Amino acid sequence: GSFLNVCIYRIPLKKSLIRPGSSCTLCNKKIKWYDNIPVISFIFLNRKCRFCNKKITVRYPLIELMTAISYILLYKKFGITYDFFIYVAFFSILIVVSFIDFEHGIIPNIISIPSIPIFIALSLISERIDIVDSLTGSITGFSILFLIFAFYYLLTKKEGMGIGDVKLIALIGAAVGLKGILFTIFISSIVGTLYGFILMIFNRKGFKSSIPFGPFLSIGAIIYIMSGEEIIEWYLGIIL
Repeated sequence: GSFLNVCIYRIPLKKSLIRPGSSCTLCNKKIKWYDNIPVISFIFLNRKCRFCNKKITVRYPLIELMTAISYILLYKKFGITYDFFIYVAFFSILIVVSFIDFEHGIIPNIISIPSIPIFIALSLISERIDIVDSLTGSITGFSILFLIFAFYYLLTKKEGMGIGDVKLIALIGAAVGLKGILFTIFISSIVGTLYGFILMIFNRKGFKSSIPFGPFLSIGAIIYIMSGEEIIEWYLGIIL
């Protein structure tokens, strides 16, 4: 989780993830190892930098806790299997791209594009999906969002969603397969719409506010991996 924070901060700025070592983003002073213990240091420092005494964003411990909890849940679901390690990597990527998209409105190509063939290749050792399902999911997800992207642009000459979302859905499809990508698009659309209505109610800008879609795609994918099959069975049991 601490490393994911480094990725979230440095990748949009095109900085090295290795050098220099951890430092305060406000005063650039090098952080001591005992001030860099996930969650614990944040509490003992009273949310302030030891050197400049300025407040540290709550995002850091939030991501550290989120990462720890997600890994524990994945372990409980998959045990120590290939799928556990595959989805640990997948969840980590989703956390990084979601917070980058939320803060900067971008999904870096350096994350999404190389990850697509990697997760297609990892489907060869997965017990959850096979390579055909992975390829089909990736192509279907890309096609659906690209058509929406292109259709909206043709009508308005504006981008309704970022092309980064189209690449992200191709990555998600490679990791969750065809059924998973349809579920992800459906759930993310519902959650994103609800968020949009809430934003419209409490934000004076109303419809002029742009909403990053990457975090909602990530939420949909995470829900599918953890409980998607159960939700689909429950839903089909109601309508059939």
